[in-house]
Amino acid sequence: MTYDIAIIGGGPGGYVAAIYAGKKKAKVALIEKSELGGVCLNRGCIPTKALVHSANTANEIKQAKRFGITAREVQIDWNAIQKNKETIVNTLTRGVENLLKANGVKTYKGEAKLLDKTTIEVTYHTGQKETITAQNIIIATGSTPTIVPIPGHDLPGVITSDEALSLEELPKSMLIIGGGVIGIELGYIYNTLGTDTTIVEMLPRILPRQDEEIQKELRKILEKQGIKIYTDSKVKTIEKQNEKLITTFETPEGTKRIETDKVLVATGRKPNTQAVENLHIDMQKTGITVDEYLRTNIQNIYAIGDVTGKSMLAHVASHQGLNAVKNILGQNKKMDYIVIPSCIYTSPEAASVGLTEEEARQKYKDNIKIGRFPFIASGKALTLGERQGFVKIISDPKYDEILGVHILGPSATELIAEAALAIKLECTAEELAETIHAHPTLSEAVMEASFDVLGEPIHKM
Repeated sequence: MTYDIAIIGGGPGGYVAAIYAGKKKAKVALIEKSELGGVCLNRGCIPTKALVHSANTANEIKQAKRFGITAREVQIDWNAIQKNKETIVNTLTRGVENLLKANGVKTYKGEAKLLDKTTIEVTYHTGQKETITAQNIIIATGSTPTIVPIPGHDLPGVITSDEALSLEELPKSMLIIGGGVIGIELGYIYNTLGTDTTIVEMLPRILPRQDEEIQKELRKILEKQGIKIYTDSKVKTIEKQNEKLITTFETPEGTKRIETDKVLVATGRKPNTQAVENLHIDMQKTGITVDEYLRTNIQNIYAIGDVTGKSMLAHVASHQGLNAVKNILGQNKKMDYIVIPSCIYTSPEAASVGLTEEEARQKYKDNIKIGRFPFIASGKALTLGERQGFVKIISDPKYDEILGVHILGPSATELIAEAALAIKLECTAEELAETIHAHPTLSEAVMEASFDVLGEPIHKM
């Protein structure tokens, strides 16, 4: 069978590209060796957020008394939480399958390997093989968790994020190696649901890609919630003793040993490049090399998503998928990586887009403007019982053009969309401040931070 476009990988990059290509009347094949929706839908974004919501709900019930509501003691039913998560995942994966069918996409359930630049060999779970050809191919094979070769990393009870989302029992204690987004989110979930949680990060701070002011404040909040966080610390060994795991790690204060039921390795992800091993595709350590049009060094082969190492975020993969299809169909669509929202689902949430304060100071030689507005001064935030966090806006010195927005607080991951649009449209702080925001809303905090950039704060001393 010959196709206009064949896509290897059915994650948020691959399936979005397939649906869009189908809408454009291309003859499309999608090859996926596991579940449609990829890591994001099955072992990442969606199941994580389902668990986050369960954790947040437990938190809200515990604090209901301050709203005049008395609730009985909160009981965590881990099996019911897992069942709810699976129901959500199954609903969405069926939805993806139906969308692919509705748009004429032929789906192959097997493992793909490129034999040459137009020929793909599909190996089914039965061992049977089939060969298809395509004029254009999009590699969207995603990534897998990185395993750091620490002595003891292969012991029973040492898990990755994949296993952490589907444990049969809620562990009493857990040590997490890695203080990036994955480690912090899972740490928040388990700590909130009752697991004694410790995070060990090798770098001097958690969430190293986030604005320093945001990550420092979030760390204080997480530690106040009960999570023990060690930075500038390196795990040396993991040992098994009496059904417990003993993790030894070096800290600035000396060697520490912590006993836990589980050890979660959350040290990042690596690209899956096995499908293209037979071809001479240019690669770096971070993944397949692509140009600004998502093209590899082989003219008719494109790559998108985690496998490119550009940005391991589902929404980036989806956007790359759309652009790759547009370019295959004759448009010249460059990828713009400047405006990429980043979200962290804890309580409070954190979200950012554009330059951090450190990046802006490097670019503009400290000659920048910064405005802030705390949620404790927001009427809507107070009605929700949310007093922590703030909105921070960074602008350039000449035109007050918005360079970066960083939010720590309620619904930060929703509020960041306005900031992303503002930066995309080269909006100034004045234009944002002059945009009428509904009252009372959390979004007013963004407007108020804009006023603060201009030196004209309204509801802030």
